Amino acid sequence: MNICVVGLQWGDEGKGKVVDILAEDSEIVVRYGGGSNAGHTVVIGDERFALHLLPSGSIRPGVTCVIGNAVVVDPDVLIGEIDGLAERGISLDGRLFISENAHVVLDYHKREDQLREESLGKQKLGTTIRGIGPCYADKVGRSYAVRMGDFRDPGRLGEKLGHIIDYKNKLFGALYGAEPIGVGALAEKCARYADRLVPFTTDTTELLHEAIGAGRSVLFEGAQGSLLDLDHGTFPYVTSSNSSSLGLPAGCGVPARMVEKYLGVAKAYTTRVGAGPFPCEQDNEIGQYIRDKGNEYGTTTGRPRRCGWFDGVAVAYGVKIGSIDALALMHLDTLTGLKELNLCHAYEIDGKSTTFFPANIDRLALARPVYETLPGWDEEISEVTSFDELPTAARDYVRRIEAVVGSPIEMIGVGPKRSQTIVRT
Repeated sequence: MNICVVGLQWGDEGKGKVVDILAEDSEIVVRYGGGSNAGHTVVIGDERFALHLLPSGSIRPGVTCVIGNAVVVDPDVLIGEIDGLAERGISLDGRLFISENAHVVLDYHKREDQLREESLGKQKLGTTIRGIGPCYADKVGRSYAVRMGDFRDPGRLGEKLGHIIDYKNKLFGALYGAEPIGVGALAEKCARYADRLVPFTTDTTELLHEAIGAGRSVLFEGAQGSLLDLDHGTFPYVTSSNSSSLGLPAGCGVPARMVEKYLGVAKAYTTRVGAGPFPCEQDNEIGQYIRDKGNEYGTTTGRPRRCGWFDGVAVAYGVKIGSIDALALMHLDTLTGLKELNLCHAYEIDGKSTTFFPANIDRLALARPVYETLPGWDEEISEVTSFDELPTAARDYVRRIEAVVGSPIEMIGVGPKRSQTIVRT
């Protein structure tokens, strides 16, 4: 079976753990979008793996790993991850394949990201300053883009870099008064990147179609979350790619109909990083309790995440646009100890009630959550292995979420480890 795993909130839902679990029964794991601004954490025993570009299934020996064409690749990050896994006894030789059409994040992208954010002042978007947005902008602009396949011809790439750096220096100087950057050091870096990464580079679209045609099982891994989707999220406070399941076909060249199951991942509460409307935010002791107990600090940046109650309107939207068949509800254990839990099942906007999420931020900023209150629980659940063993209040909470979002919950996370997962079928 081919499965797609995608986040249904503003990212950080726990997709890495879900992908790692499902990868046990998959032959190929594909990352189809985003860049190193994604942070997927996998915990195996006492070992913790933080991945940013490699598919989460890379921790599983024998699983083929694919980085699709819509991923923007930061060579420094990717090489660091490959070497980091090798130091821990996990080799990717012969099982990592990078699309030759994937675009490359280079130093000038990060410089541009920083200059742009600084110039925006209070209006800044809150990017990770990793060059992701500028790289995607160059991709769309076409004239100043570098793709993984370009590393195969160093001479031609050198000419291209000279053209790009000349343009970027004019841009940086005119807009920001920034000092010019040189091309020599970057060309040397790219030569090193080529030595390391060209052996992994191939036509991954052909690879995937051959694999699916041969009946091999493929697991597609989304990055960020559906509410950060460039076209269907809370623009402009979004990422620079289609981070919902809608990005899968363009992201790796596999039609959506070739995927038999779409699994959405959501937390038992809501978080987001950076600016933008957040109707269910709790900027108070409840939010801090969730942040501390759930360790809600960014895998990539370490930034504290904004925390709030579960937003059923937002998750139901992710279910609808993503054609989600079932949910994985993560971090249920984080809510242990709270006497009462609020669950948002509707918004009130301009005096009218709605259950459909308004991605337009002007309307979203007016939304007032309509809550229902459920009892909490004090019992520790991190060692619970079946749904029936959960406290009654926890079971009722899960069932109510199912009803509000309109999708069954098949997996429940009660801790960060693989073993701390309840499977309902």
